[in-house]
Amino acid sequence: MATALRTPPADDAAREVEAYLLANARKPMLRFITCGSVDDGKSTLIGRLLYDSKLLFEDQLAALENDSRKSGAAGGALDFALLVDGLAAEREQGITIDVAYRFFATDARKFVVADTPGHEQYTRNMVTGASTADAAVILIDARKGVLTQTRRHSHIAHLLGIRHLVLAVNKMDLIGYDQARFEAILADYRAFAAGAGIGAFTPIPVSGLEGDNVTSRSTHMPWYAGPALLEHLERIPVREANAAADPFRMPVQWVNRADQNFRGYAGTIASGRIRPGDRVAILPSGRTTRVERIVTFDGELDLAGAGQAVTLTLADEVDCSRGDTIAADPAGLDVVDHLDADLVWMAAEPLRPGRAYWLKLGALTVAASVARVAAVRDIDTMAAGPGRPLGLNDIGRCALVLDRPIPAALYRDNRRLGGFILIDRASQATLAAGMIAAFPDRPKLAADPGQGRIIWLTGSSPEERARFARKARERFAARGRSSFVLEEGTLRDGLSADLGGSDADDAENRRRSLEVAKLLSRAGVTVLVALEAPAGAERPGTELDVNGAARDWDWII
Repeated sequence: MATALRTPPADDAAREVEAYLLANARKPMLRFITCGSVDDGKSTLIGRLLYDSKLLFEDQLAALENDSRKSGAAGGALDFALLVDGLAAEREQGITIDVAYRFFATDARKFVVADTPGHEQYTRNMVTGASTADAAVILIDARKGVLTQTRRHSHIAHLLGIRHLVLAVNKMDLIGYDQARFEAILADYRAFAAGAGIGAFTPIPVSGLEGDNVTSRSTHMPWYAGPALLEHLERIPVREANAAADPFRMPVQWVNRADQNFRGYAGTIASGRIRPGDRVAILPSGRTTRVERIVTFDGELDLAGAGQAVTLTLADEVDCSRGDTIAADPAGLDVVDHLDADLVWMAAEPLRPGRAYWLKLGALTVAASVARVAAVRDIDTMAAGPGRPLGLNDIGRCALVLDRPIPAALYRDNRRLGGFILIDRASQATLAAGMIAAFPDRPKLAADPGQGRIIWLTGSSPEERARFARKARERFAARGRSSFVLEEGTLRDGLSADLGGSDADDAENRRRSLEVAKLLSRAGVTVLVALEAPAGAERPGTELDVNGAARDWDWII
């Protein structure tokens, strides 16, 4: 005879734990980063924040005490930076190399903090940490003031759409909590922020080592009447709350075929809300249909919003695959193959205009090339300098051309659909982070569909121009466009065989080349001219500098 065992009712302690976990799950979450120059005290500040908030377990405190005795830099006292810097190389050198993430919670909200490196060579790691942050704590050593890396990190944070900046002037204890020094640093940073387009920031004088103005107000600075750092972080609006009010957007990450009768489209909702029965469009095709069901691991939903990972089933059989976007209202979401973007170059190898890269935007990967570097930002002056190939840690405005149209949004409107990375096609290394700034009007080749165009290449050597032109012709052919390359010597074996090597003969060869280019363009062929024009000759078409100099460019890729 079987005996039925009954589980006793949950006791009060279990109910309290369950209620606590439920309340904690419902708290809003703020993601923020700490950044700035080398030795500004970023890791120490985070460690102090965790310590003073009573958010460390006993074993963590014991490990911190032990590590501080062995390899600490605080003279035998607790070295709070060791709570964050976990790599052996970091502890050895006393610097942060990789991004370190820490999770903690207060009564008001949950936090994810990313401690990013200050060294210039690790700027790419800072970009990684900032890409998902809602706020940035910019640290400044009160003894050193505003440095180049402080400006670079602040500008990158602003480019990445972080609108809540905290200027934490650290190590105030080392300058005797001097108000005048704090005000001077604040004035210097305010002048920089105006040039960088940073509209607002919150200045807080702190000491990460001593705990002043970290979790509670400091008694050493009675002249400061603002909030403590943690107090301010608890008040910053969370981005996801705003994203729920935007139009529905969901990039498709996977087509789910659980069985022969089920086809769902899985992804994380980038913005907005969706319900069964809502009408949606599939981009880039533009086909419209309705949402039939919202399926999750825990069951079906009547409503889903920004940040949730769901699978949508659609009422109609539509062509929708990985990389497509499901949108409730396509307005504000463009299908483009040309875009202007701000690039943060993160590789030692410089950018090469015209070279093919992989552009990865969410789950979508397409071939792309940088057609033009319009301007490069000077970090010290914040002035936009002339275009040139980007080098390590450079920030520039670039025009990119894609091999096919994709759905995308401006970065300021939607981070998930406006941010991308460039990848080397051979090594698969990440080269740059990009933020879409504008969608330029695509230039027309001519009013007459049968009319070609002459593109006159300038700059560099004749050999480099010819190489660039041949690569461009290959890409034209891949897109079904007729093209022809006119380079030095093209006509020498035929039309110009009667010419010698004098300057006059060279000029005549170029003149004949120009006439041939005109005839070919009238036949609908795009002509790439890779030689110097004769003196006084009119150059039809658009000049294209293969070195990336600031000129008028045609889209050739």
